[in-house]
Amino acid sequence: MDKQNADKIITEYLQKLYGFAVKKSFSYDEAEELCAEIVKEVYVSLLKADEIHNIEGYIWRVSENTYAKYISSKKRHEGISIDGMEIPYFEEYELDDSSDEVMKLRREIAFLTEKRRKVVYMFYYENKSVTSIARTLKMPEGTVKWHLNKARNELKEGFTMERKIGKLGMSPITEFGMGHSGDPGSHGGPEYFIGDKINLNIVYSVYYEPRTAQEIAEELGVTLAFIEDKIKLLEDNGFLVRQKGDKFTTYVKFGMRTYSCEQYENELKTKLKIADILAEQYVPLVRKALEAVKDVYIPSGNRELFEAAVIFYAISNNCKVKFQKRDLSKYYIKPANGGEYITFVNLYPTRSDPEYVSTLSQHNYWVCGHMTRWSEKYDGVYSWSCDSRLSSREGAWENNYTSDYEYLYEFMRGDISDNTANADKFKRLKKRKFLTEDNKVNIMVLKGREKEFFSKLPNPDDALLEGFTDLILEAATQEAKNYPPQMHDLVIDWSVNGFVGTTVALMVIDKLYENGTFKPLSENEKVTVNLLMFSDIIP
Repeated sequence: MDKQNADKIITEYLQKLYGFAVKKSFSYDEAEELCAEIVKEVYVSLLKADEIHNIEGYIWRVSENTYAKYISSKKRHEGISIDGMEIPYFEEYELDDSSDEVMKLRREIAFLTEKRRKVVYMFYYENKSVTSIARTLKMPEGTVKWHLNKARNELKEGFTMERKIGKLGMSPITEFGMGHSGDPGSHGGPEYFIGDKINLNIVYSVYYEPRTAQEIAEELGVTLAFIEDKIKLLEDNGFLVRQKGDKFTTYVKFGMRTYSCEQYENELKTKLKIADILAEQYVPLVRKALEAVKDVYIPSGNRELFEAAVIFYAISNNCKVKFQKRDLSKYYIKPANGGEYITFVNLYPTRSDPEYVSTLSQHNYWVCGHMTRWSEKYDGVYSWSCDSRLSSREGAWENNYTSDYEYLYEFMRGDISDNTANADKFKRLKKRKFLTEDNKVNIMVLKGREKEFFSKLPNPDDALLEGFTDLILEAATQEAKNYPPQMHDLVIDWSVNGFVGTTVALMVIDKLYENGTFKPLSENEKVTVNLLMFSDIIP
């Protein structure tokens, strides 16, 4: 078989092969090791095969053979692990001399409770008497006998049953970023505790449905012995919260695994309605307030560029609706090492309504937050910016250095000139296009302090805000329905507070350019769109 077809088959069956490995393993690490071995053998076999009539049957035969070899080379006679202790496997247990039987016994003993595992180990493998076990474990002899009897029944039942592996055992979640709101503490935030894939999936397993420790293990498709310490760590540090019946829940905010394009567009339509209201009623107030501002440098001389930047800032900061605040104290995780923060985790979502046909003329409403930089070297040197599709800047916050504004300030003050000694500074400023090739300042600069300037921007009156408060609350409540009940207060609070933000601000600016209020941007003006620098001098 040619390489292209083999690659295609491997891609098609990769998830199924991983599921096969999970069923045969006792941890994600072991599953990944086994899966890699199977994929390798399947791939090599496909390349060697001339013609295969039943691809699926062929792949599973190779998988079973690879698993058998894996067991033979790595697991046979390795023993039964209980709480990290390797217990030798002996033939007198009257089990069929096969690796599967050994693995089943190991699995079922590991599924016993911690106390019951100790009793079984001491009685069967250390040949200790009931009296000795009772003395060692400080429990009545009758209790030891009861545990032994229960263990025999559980092992017999478990040995003949097909263990159910939950969704996370077959398809564990993978995050593409996590963050926090608050004080991260000495360990630097949630990554320390749930950066580990197992820990992350343990927490997620109780997100939509409270579960006991045993139920968590079954959902992940691992033995309780494997994750007991992890569960305790997560509980001790606030990521798991114990409830009635020894069930756990969590207040970590996970992103949705699916999203509805229709719901997303409905939210955008609500924001467009709000943008219409603000463009008509609030924008004139901001433009009026800016008439008195004279000490501003605009490279192109186009004052509309300056007005657009300030309007963007004012809408995304001054137009929050007023509503009754919710108590968010339960969402703050307080690890034992210190810190106090709300944790959020981003997941890779899939679309739930692929058949839905978009009814909007789509714009890209991505904005790289509010980026502020202030200099400790030069008092009063400050910048505010937001990157979006309107700007030509690259690298977002990671490419936005405080030193960029310090270098530009030194240039404006005449402290540096374009010579060998300052070559790196000028190279950097020209790379960001903050300076033109003929050394002209190419971003907007205001004279004065940023706090004083921003404090003079008007706030919309209550009547204006009340005009769209109900729309926002309705949208936030609708969004909350996508999350489990314990997360509703946080989702609604964050949604309401952030609803009129950078997306709505960008929509307003779009309207002002599209309806001719502002002239279209030139390529050079895109360097300083939504970027303002403050200092005690201007060029």
